[in-house]
Amino acid sequence: MNGAASRSAVIRISSLALGAAVVVTSTALPVSAKAGDVIERATCATGQLKLKLSPDNGRIETEVEVDTNRRGQTWSVRIFHDGTRVTKTRGVTAGRSGSFVVRRRLPNSAGADNIRASARRGDTVCQVRATF
Repeated sequence: MNGAASRSAVIRISSLALGAAVVVTSTALPVSAKAGDVIERATCATGQLKLKLSPDNGRIETEVEVDTNRRGQTWSVRIFHDGTRVTKTRGVTAGRSGSFVVRRRLPNSAGADNIRASARRGDTVCQVRATF
């Protein structure tokens, strides 16, 4: 292989490696994630439960997303902060995505905040935990 062909092959391989690195980096966090966000997901038999925690003026913005890709399902959602239930509500999956989001602003106590979310529909229970 001559020098020009060798450099061309190295450039091509470097470009492929860089492209792979960019894909991995860009898929690691969704577009809506910001610095300081904590995101955890749990997959259940019928869909996905996502817990997103974000800093919000000294508080914790908490988002729980239930996504089943089916419209019209009613789910019971509970959010716990350091073991204490702070939210108990219901949501109905809607729209093209068959999902809904429950948002709450929680106090940001000193030290680690342990947040747990659960979603229940019939016998299906999904849970996800995160520490902020």
